[in-house]
Amino acid sequence: QVQLVESGGGLVQAGGSLRLSCAASGSIFSIYTMGWYRQPPGSQRELVADITSGGTKNYADSVKGRFTISRDNAKNTVYLQMNSLKPEDTAVYYCKAGRHLNYWGQGTQVTVSS
Repeated sequence: QVQLVESGGGLVQAGGSLRLSCAASGSIFSIYTMGWYRQPPGSQRELVADITSGGTKNYADSVKGRFTISRDNAKNTVYLQMNSLKPEDTAVYYCKAGRHLNYWGQGTQVTVSS
């Protein structure tokens, strides 16, 4: 069982930056693939970026070059640094821990104004 708590969302102007954090507890954090997903209003949840236990990173094309995912296994935390934000990045952002089962956080709202 893994518990995930996201933080760092908020309102930002286009071109600005935010850093999301996801703190995990309840299991061995380092063995999980950690991912950030987002769900824009009226749309399906989509992958933003993920990072494996070995540190391999994967990004959605829409965020490549602007977003960076990282993890700190000593702090049981995964981060998403978001730069050059656009209004279309507006969504609820969710953290996921995956291995044999998937665990989700409660989400954090990111709103980018034009």
